[in-house]
Amino acid sequence: MPYKRFEKSTPSPKLTKTPALGLDADNLSEDLRHYYTHHLGRYRECRLVRYAYDALAMTIRDRLMERWKKTRDAYVETECRQAYYISLEFLMGRSLGNSMLNLGIQGTTEQMLYDLGLDLEELAEVEQDAGLGNGGLGRLAACFLDSCATLQLPVRGYGIRYEYGMFRQLIKNGCQVEEPDHWLRWENHWEIARPEYQQRVSFGGRTEYFKDQYGELRARWVDTWDVVAVPHDIPIPGYKNNTVNTLRLWRAQATDEFNLEEFNAGDYAESVATKMDAEKITMVLYPNDSSENGKELRLQQQYFLASASLQDVFDQWDNTFGEDLSLFAAKNCFQLNDTHPSVAVAEMMRLLMDEHDLAWDEAWQITTRTMSYTNHTLLPEALERWPVHLFKKLLPRLLDIIYEINGRFLKEVAARWPGDIERQRRMSLIEEGPVPQIRMAYLAIVGSYSVNGVAELHSKLLQQGLFKDFYEMWPEKFNNKTNGVTQRRWMAHCNPELSKLITRTIGEGWVTHLDELARLRDSVEDADFRKEWRQVKQANKERLADLVLRETGVHFDSEAMFDVQVKRIHEYKRQLLNILHVIHLYDRIKRGDIADWTKRCVLIGGKAAPGYIRAKEIIKLINNVAQVINHDPAVGDLLRVAFFPNYRVAAMETICPGTDLSEQISTAGKEASGTGNMKFMMNGALTIGTLDGANIEIREEVGAENFFLFGLTAPQVTEARKHYNPESLINDDENLSRVMQLLKAGHFNQFEPGIFDPIIHSIGDPGDPWLVAADFASYVAAQERAAEAYRDQGHWTRMSILNAAASGRFSTDRTISDYNRDIWKLESVPAAPLVKNGIS
Repeated sequence: MPYKRFEKSTPSPKLTKTPALGLDADNLSEDLRHYYTHHLGRYRECRLVRYAYDALAMTIRDRLMERWKKTRDAYVETECRQAYYISLEFLMGRSLGNSMLNLGIQGTTEQMLYDLGLDLEELAEVEQDAGLGNGGLGRLAACFLDSCATLQLPVRGYGIRYEYGMFRQLIKNGCQVEEPDHWLRWENHWEIARPEYQQRVSFGGRTEYFKDQYGELRARWVDTWDVVAVPHDIPIPGYKNNTVNTLRLWRAQATDEFNLEEFNAGDYAESVATKMDAEKITMVLYPNDSSENGKELRLQQQYFLASASLQDVFDQWDNTFGEDLSLFAAKNCFQLNDTHPSVAVAEMMRLLMDEHDLAWDEAWQITTRTMSYTNHTLLPEALERWPVHLFKKLLPRLLDIIYEINGRFLKEVAARWPGDIERQRRMSLIEEGPVPQIRMAYLAIVGSYSVNGVAELHSKLLQQGLFKDFYEMWPEKFNNKTNGVTQRRWMAHCNPELSKLITRTIGEGWVTHLDELARLRDSVEDADFRKEWRQVKQANKERLADLVLRETGVHFDSEAMFDVQVKRIHEYKRQLLNILHVIHLYDRIKRGDIADWTKRCVLIGGKAAPGYIRAKEIIKLINNVAQVINHDPAVGDLLRVAFFPNYRVAAMETICPGTDLSEQISTAGKEASGTGNMKFMMNGALTIGTLDGANIEIREEVGAENFFLFGLTAPQVTEARKHYNPESLINDDENLSRVMQLLKAGHFNQFEPGIFDPIIHSIGDPGDPWLVAADFASYVAAQERAAEAYRDQGHWTRMSILNAAASGRFSTDRTISDYNRDIWKLESVPAAPLVKNGIS
């Protein structure tokens, strides 16, 4: 390694203590001007906002840095138990606003900038969203880290520093077009490179067996090709508590930059081939794995993350406790965020046996006492499976270990259920067939001491369906941890005027104890309070209307109901059902059926995976329908429809506060939890939804009368599939018949004949797993109830307040407290106080 680490026996350089940096306007202003002129070399005449943002980011980061060091020192000095959250996604969003909020200097900074002739909102727009995630999985991970820091729990996140995010979504001729999301084009001031902690990750090669000095058979992984994992750390501040935790992201680089001999010989491409092969591992979030090369790259990403992270933890252990691993399980635990990092189970065994010379039983005991697994999906096709031949090519040593785990595990199964060969086949980590596959979710279950779902229904369905055999074997492993979101970003930061109103009414305790929002119920009959609530919502809707106009060119009337569905485009999330209802509303307008009409603006947004053809077809349909409706003079302002391009965290921070009706309409039994539903609820939106995921718990909290329920339940969905006849449903429903007739007639694709035929066929297909036709009539009826409720603005406002008041259960502070109580069992560790004016 080219970088020398400070070993335990090597004292770090002694540095003089300096007073804490001030959080007042004068100190902030002085540091900002210093960075602007001395570090960035800019003059007053420079009008590019970019450099003012750079100077501000570095000024704020300095305040985080001193708290960051104090936090790390506290963890090291107390030798506390720590947890490590390993996730392939962290959808962090922008850091500037969140950092100012958690430092408690948002207002001070805004005023300081105003005095300098600068606008905080303009500067904040310069920052790129960190392209480290796609949807709910990555955003949940980001919320979790925020709550861990706020609760002062010693938790470190581990992820990948993707050079390019998911992709930048453009809409051309109604179709999704993907462009690279180079979010690191400009310097990222919110990360610190830590090359001194780099790790070496191996691929390929073969397993070599030998006998050690005691005559014991050992294995080593030889003839590998290696890459270097370089960490970049991002500070995660807690809310006004001086704790700053760490998100460590790994970047892949080659062991050698390029082959000078080949370069001098004129073979320029080959001279940098090794460098390119290494760097592509962290180049793109979720490479398209429809090809063999794509599958190989995705498996490389998963192992790269797991191996670098585990090696890093072992290095920290060695530097603090030495080579004695007897207390390792008592001091460390790992949370695998979904199935992607489950290869960590086998990698932990490899490191313990091959690098730390432990015997199998001792290594397995440590592994199964430190690993815990969160499942986020009920879709069997979404569970990671890797061809055995691919593992043999890339990770031969780990394949040996997985085979051994499987052999020992199946022996346990056989002992528990003698002669039940079918059960052994179902539970095997290796799925037999023409192309044998490794079931990575099963590996995670077998190797973990805790397995949790993320909503009550989801956890129940895992136990009764997807993982039933494992639940019967180890019921004590399984538990539920209902997801949440952080109210600091999703209320305090993104909805400042509502936050001020709430704080004036019940105090500011809700920012760290969201259940205090229940006290808003006492104000629901206060006419002045309701008036202020409506005024805040109206201002937020106007902000959202401005954003929609800028992004789509579609004008939204802020007096209309804002009906919003923004999330990843997937058939089970049923954006198709939403647009069928929009067509139904359009049909009503064209027929003159507009008595007691409620004006409605429908906003749909989200990205489709590049290889997901049906999802892309749905995007095209939404845009074509919007084009027809928005340009039909007969429709006017009765109905507006827009597809929001390149949906992202920063956009959601405006969309969420301005939404009236939140669409959570997945097929029952398919959505694990959902977290968008929680963000909307906190900000006073009402939900229209099925009994799916966390919708069930939201409805329990807010009351059935404040939730627009429709659709089949999960058991009814299972039963309906046995005799599903969508054509009969279409023929018997006059509304759906007219909608289908408009589609079949090509009304929304007059110059593109046949392009929506696959969608039309899927709706009428008895094999449609999403049961779109089955839920249509119930969905229309629920929409009519919502429209009627919206016309009574006094009643709607009461329902809005009650939704926010009932959202306390859905804070990640509660979720993380549950994880910690039942799984991690960490102690809160406050950081030492900062030195102020030379006095500690």
